[in-house]
Amino acid sequence: MKRLALLLALLLPACGLRAPLEPAPGHAMPPTPAMGTRPLTTDELVAPPTNARPDRVDEPLRRSEEREGDRFDLPPGDVPVASNQSGDAPQ
Repeated sequence: MKRLALLLALLLPACGLRAPLEPAPGHAMPPTPAMGTRPLTTDELVAPPTNARPDRVDEPLRRSEEREGDRFDLPPGDVPVASNQSGDAPQ
């Protein structure tokens, strides 16, 4: 079993890409984009667009600064107590 795993591990790199990508026989490359000046290359077609991998923003504040007052950051008001409809005391 170990020999088979070793053989597969050695043969796996042999099935890598040896030639650039090309369309399947009988198919053509996609047309040039409407505002494009040239057709896209295979590398450009395979690369994910910017909106597929947006930049992560860990800290919205870049420098130490006072935050503006938040008009919705209010202290809790009086919370009405729910009355028991049956008249019994809560347990």
